[in-house]
Amino acid sequence: MSNFSNQIRASTSLVRRLKRSIGAATQARSFTTTEGHRPTIVHKRSLDILHDPWFNKGTAFSVTERDRLDLRGLLPPNVMSADQQIERFMVDLKRLQVQVRDGPSDPYALAKWRILNRLHDRNETMYYKVLLANIEEYAPVVYTPTVGLVCQNYSGLFRRPRGMYFSAEDRGEMMSMVYNWPADQVDMIVVTDGSRILGLGDLGVQGIGITIGKLDLYVAAAGINPQRVLPVMIDVGTNNEKLLKDPLYLGLQQQRLEGDEYLSVIDEFMEAVFTRWPHVIVQFEDFQSKWAFKLLQRYRNTYRMFNDDVQGTAGVAIAGLLGAVRAQGRPMIDFPKQKIVVAGAGSAGIGVLNAARKTMARMLGDTETAFDSATRQFWVVDAKGLITEAREDIDLDALPFARKLKEVDRQGLHEGASLVEVVEQVKPDVLLGLSAVGGLFSKEVLEALKHSTSTRPAIFAMSNPTKNAECTPEEAFSIIGENIIFASGSPFKDVDLGNGDVGHSNQGNNMYLFPGIGLGTLLSGSRIISDGMLQAAAECLASYMTEEEVLKGIVYPPISKIRDITKEVAAAIVKEAIEEDLAEGYREVDARELKKLSQSQEELLNYVQNNMWVPEYPTVVYKED
Repeated sequence: MSNFSNQIRASTSLVRRLKRSIGAATQARSFTTTEGHRPTIVHKRSLDILHDPWFNKGTAFSVTERDRLDLRGLLPPNVMSADQQIERFMVDLKRLQVQVRDGPSDPYALAKWRILNRLHDRNETMYYKVLLANIEEYAPVVYTPTVGLVCQNYSGLFRRPRGMYFSAEDRGEMMSMVYNWPADQVDMIVVTDGSRILGLGDLGVQGIGITIGKLDLYVAAAGINPQRVLPVMIDVGTNNEKLLKDPLYLGLQQQRLEGDEYLSVIDEFMEAVFTRWPHVIVQFEDFQSKWAFKLLQRYRNTYRMFNDDVQGTAGVAIAGLLGAVRAQGRPMIDFPKQKIVVAGAGSAGIGVLNAARKTMARMLGDTETAFDSATRQFWVVDAKGLITEAREDIDLDALPFARKLKEVDRQGLHEGASLVEVVEQVKPDVLLGLSAVGGLFSKEVLEALKHSTSTRPAIFAMSNPTKNAECTPEEAFSIIGENIIFASGSPFKDVDLGNGDVGHSNQGNNMYLFPGIGLGTLLSGSRIISDGMLQAAAECLASYMTEEEVLKGIVYPPISKIRDITKEVAAAIVKEAIEEDLAEGYREVDARELKKLSQSQEELLNYVQNNMWVPEYPTVVYKED
């Protein structure tokens, strides 16, 4: 009984925190929407509404609503408040999660995911209430790193369909298929082809778990209405031999389509969704490198779309790199002087390189000379070693960053030089990992970084999930010493350095940017998502930290502030879209009024706040079709 009593007390404490969080959210204008006080009209009653997670309120339906909706007798008689419902759920969660130990770093992670997923299936409002109030604890459960485990086991975990599946077998049918989705309006789609899920490789149709998790964060962080989001899997086959031989695999058991056949499927999908929902935003997620860049260039000037692995990862990395410059006691304008060694030349690595080079060039005057100067600040190492112009069959996306042989010789290096050799000779200010190779920053590599020309070198081990991180913060701080800046893609705990000192482990989570990019694009009505808008988002995040925080080595804010961060980033996106003359307005706010709003930062922030959905139960009214 004592253990269960402790669980009850812990859950009660959690509910108190949740009440305070919700209370603050209710008082702030940022957590209301223009739709928030309107009753919700539904066209279903009785068990149908109890089985619909969009409208189900469970025991929170009032007596009046129970009469209107033919629910009398279908629910226990006691009408419970949302807080009481959550208290019951949290007690049950704490009790059930201890029965299963099957997570990665958190032994209860998958158990938590299962329990939260069941709540998601029956009551979306309550699900997002719980997620938002406990975002630091549950973001790693609904997204990285636990979502990787979910995707690996998705065929076994699948219980209830969520989102849409478009496959190679559906060619010629997609234009009609999109009308099978029940929502008349969709604001945000996250789509994957399952070819490169996190650092786990080709998981085929099971990759839909990544799109579901991403949209959970759009709802929680950006306040995108959950009835207007759509997770999508495009199944063009899989090259994963294990899945091809698994009789329980849920996807097409055939080799992946390639070339024009592949493109025709994606083209048809894009035409179909933008025909039904012309103002939707499509985020591409976890496409393998060879398609990530090609599809981005193919669609970005025609549709409202972006690739989070290429552009979102780049933006978060740029924000961290700018923060690292500040943490080294220098102004952000000194960023073009940073020497950066990059490990990894996949879609994420090249995306970061392109964005960082553009940022440097912009700071240097945005000329051709500035661009060339910025390019020389990067040393790129892939699985074959240092990339130089002598490399045969070099990837075209990596070609601009291939070092000239004269430069390499002067540095005492050679084509294919190892990461250790490059770090020893270049003595970089920053070691940036986007390789998806766990432990790549070995003891030898980290010891080589001790000779950095910077008095406070930065280590960014950005690969996900946790097992793919290039090194841990404990390894970095123990080998190099306390005077470093550390960031990773997955969450790690801070390091106790002794004597009360803390080695801060910053998480460069894409969650800091992609919700704001999506929300800002939506609220601006921008026709496309431009490089300038993405740059504005990164600079906004970099400026979010105070001088005192960055000098302590804190370059990313706490996840607990995610709604405020998203609000600021979205406002920066809207402002840049207006300046680039891309904004066309949103709903009743046309482009002219939006431009007027943007002249006051306070009014612009209020505009963003007022359009963020909040998980509160609406009054439900029945109406015949």
